[in-house]
Amino acid sequence: MLNVLAERTFRHLFAAQLIALIGTGLATVALGLLAWQLAGEDAGLVLGTALAIKMVAYVTLAPVAAVVAERLPRRAFLVALDLVRAGVVLFLPFVTEVWQIYVLIFFLQAASAGFTPAFQATIPDVLSEEKDYTKALSLMRLTEDLEQLASPMLAAALLTIVTFPVLFAGTVAGFVASAILVATVALPVRAVGEPEGFWAGVTKGARIYLATPRLRGLMVMEMSVAAAGAMVYVNTVVLVQARLGLGEPQVALAFAAFGAGSMLAAFLLPRILDRFADRPVMISGAALMVAGVAATSAADNLGFLLALWALVGFGFSLTQTPIGRILNRSARAEDRPAVFAAQFALSHAAWLVTYPLAGWIGSTYGLPAAAVTLSVIGAVALVAVMVLWPSHDPQDLAHDHADLPPDHPHLREHAAPGHRHPYQIDDLHRRWPSAT
Repeated sequence: MLNVLAERTFRHLFAAQLIALIGTGLATVALGLLAWQLAGEDAGLVLGTALAIKMVAYVTLAPVAAVVAERLPRRAFLVALDLVRAGVVLFLPFVTEVWQIYVLIFFLQAASAGFTPAFQATIPDVLSEEKDYTKALSLMRLTEDLEQLASPMLAAALLTIVTFPVLFAGTVAGFVASAILVATVALPVRAVGEPEGFWAGVTKGARIYLATPRLRGLMVMEMSVAAAGAMVYVNTVVLVQARLGLGEPQVALAFAAFGAGSMLAAFLLPRILDRFADRPVMISGAALMVAGVAATSAADNLGFLLALWALVGFGFSLTQTPIGRILNRSARAEDRPAVFAAQFALSHAAWLVTYPLAGWIGSTYGLPAAAVTLSVIGAVALVAVMVLWPSHDPQDLAHDHADLPPDHPHLREHAAPGHRHPYQIDDLHRRWPSAT
């Protein structure tokens, strides 16, 4: 897995992601403490609202940012957004009103909505071989899980010698360092498609998604993942402290179990994906998540809960890590940023639904009801995935072009009988062939 770091450009991009993740983790801790300082016992409401603002920014702005990115140099775009994020965080220590948090969070997440899909779409251009790209995806998944464990511990250590506003300085430093690392490499030139209108560019990723069966399945799978994941992220603290009567260290241990399961899967995935196709691996992962959440209604001790959360974490990584491979396979290089942006927006739309649902059902009807409801949603979505994403999903599809003249360049390029080639939705291929 680590041999992909021998590629200098990826090594710098990976380091940029790692440092920015650590900085973001410090900001998460500091933001919670800032909310407590300003709102006291209403801090949870403040953080919940901030999370909702984050999701709304991701859902609405990612496709727009993808269109803007197409008109700008790739490296300059990423560096500029890193510096914007650093500049926004720089203001957080000076906040005195709750509404100021909301405004700054919106601008911070707006920049992230542009940065993250553009960054993700760059990696397959840097590592064009699928085996290398798969290793890179697993390595980045592993890094994200490690960050979730390391950042809180780093924040706790720093808070023994500094006050929490200083943590924001660490976030600023992380984004600045990320910008410097991106600036030190020459990124592959972005493939350019035919010029199109702004609105057509905004909707392009969604149009490709809706026209591609495997991407329709992936879109619904995100609801299954979000339903199970919301139970973990929203209700773990209630499960551990209210239901089991334990304390904060056990809450941290439960989240650590989830992260450990995810890291184990990320470590094993390159070998798993050498043997099995993406679809069965991802469906198995989603099924593990749904089963683990369903079983939490019977979790009456910490050991059982830790085992369940490790299982859910393992499934989470099985579903999330191969996504880049699916997107890369389903779009031309020039359309890839739009498709990554659509994935970013649509997946966060699912979380925007399940986050508040998990909290509301848990507080109103109890944790068993939340577990059952979310697992049912996840199971229904999983059945829909198996219908929408055919098990027979070849890359090369036979099709015809009755609307093209015989001397069209595309027909001359693919002159073999049956006209078969890797099929991706574009201007010449607007609909998926009904027969493969």
